[in-house]
Amino acid sequence: MLRIRLTRRGSKKDPHYRVIVTERSNPRDGRFNEIVGYYNPAMEPVRLHLELDRIDYWLQKGAQPSETVRTLIQRVRRQQEDKKELQEEPVTQDA
Repeated sequence: MLRIRLTRRGSKKDPHYRVIVTERSNPRDGRFNEIVGYYNPAMEPVRLHLELDRIDYWLQKGAQPSETVRTLIQRVRRQQEDKKELQEEPVTQDA
C-alpha cells in the first residue's frame, strides 16, 4: 500500500521535511517513489510547498496520506481558496 508521508532532512536540531510517496513498509528515510513537496517548520513564515496535482494523482491511485500530510494538504488548499476569493473581489476606490 502506498503512503504519502514526511521524510526528515536537515541537520541535528534543524529539521526540514520532504513530502514523499512511498510504500508503507519502507523506513522513514528509505526508498520512495516521488517527491511531491517540502515543508520547513523552522522558517518564519513556515515554508510549505506541495504539488497538489501530483498528490491528487497518487490519491487516485490509492495512496493514503499520513495525518500530518493530510493536515498540510488541507492548509494549502485553504490558502489557494483564500487567494482566489481575494482575486475575485472587485476593487472599489473611494472618491
